[in-house]
Amino acid sequence: MRSTLVRRSVLTASAVSLALLATACGSDKADDKKADAKPSAASSSSAPAASGAKAKTNAELAGVIVTQADLPNHVVKEATPAEAAAAAGAKSDKPQCQPLVSAQSMNPVGTAAGTARTKAIAKPKEPAADAGPEEKAKAAMGALAGTVTSVTLASYEGKGAEEAFAAVKTAGTACAGGYTGSQGGDALKITKVGQGASVTAGDEALAYTVTGDADGEAMTMELVVVRKGNTVATFSALSLAGAADQPKAVVDAQAKKLG
Repeated sequence: MRSTLVRRSVLTASAVSLALLATACGSDKADDKKADAKPSAASSSSAPAASGAKAKTNAELAGVIVTQADLPNHVVKEATPAEAAAAAGAKSDKPQCQPLVSAQSMNPVGTAAGTARTKAIAKPKEPAADAGPEEKAKAAMGALAGTVTSVTLASYEGKGAEEAFAAVKTAGTACAGGYTGSQGGDALKITKVGQGASVTAGDEALAYTVTGDADGEAMTMELVVVRKGNTVATFSALSLAGAADQPKAVVDAQAKKLG
């Protein structure tokens, strides 16, 4: 059984429910990534947050976070206050790695003026209408193996968004060799932080592939961070199958809503 920290930090308990729902609703490996800890290429310019721009409130961010209408091939469900509160306790054994743990756990990096959170699971391919029990069972297992993405929007005053983005970027380099994240007495050992597939979005973007040791099993998670003005969007993806896909559709839809 995979680490409880993994399940909690990305709300996998809810993800299982979403996976079952996705199977009921129906819907219509990536190449190996380099172990270099440099972030993926971002948009060519690194535009600063607009001078004097007011940070968005919780309510304003809730109005621009991705919803079901934006992601027809996913099942989307808003994170509950209880889930957010539970994730807030995620800590790193190395202070310099805390920004990565926070970004993976639906927490803002640094002090945000407003936040919004949601989660999405990629819908599995629906079995044929005349599928037998074995095919339907296989489809159900495929749903559980779908990539689950937690999305967090955080808005900051002043240069807070730039500083938060820079903190994650610095942590990605400093923590390339790994760290241990803990929450509620459970721990997950991260063995490597490497470069993820290139992402171009917002004013700045970076992507990492994070490899963990979950009860002796290797698992890879995808982390994408995008800054648009004074708002930072983080996307943390995992799969119960052990290897998550980078959530490109989720990132693209969210970047579009941020403008």
